[in-house]
Amino acid sequence: MKKTRRTTEQIIRILRESEGLSVDEAYRKHEISAPTYHRWKAKFGGMGIKEAQRLKDLEKENSELKKLLADQMLKAKALEIALEKNL
Repeated sequence: MKKTRRTTEQIIRILRESEGLSVDEAYRKHEISAPTYHRWKAKFGGMGIKEAQRLKDLEKENSELKKLLADQMLKAKALEIALEKNL
C-alpha cells in the first residue's frame, strides 16, 4: 500500500465522512488500513479543524520548549564541570 501523508484537516474530513459508513467501508473508500483508521479516530475523533490546529501548535511549542530546557540543562552541567575543575 502506498504511504501518503495527510494533513490534519484531511484526516478530520475523512473521519466525518466515515461516520455513517461501516468501518470496513471506510477503510476501502479512503484506502487506509484498519490500524490507521483507529489511530486517527483515537487522536482526532471528536475534534474540529480549529481544535486540531491548536493541538498541532501546542505540540510544536512543547517540542521547542523541550529543546530549550535540554540546552539549558547542558549549559548548567558544563558550568558545574568547569567549577569542579577549578576547585
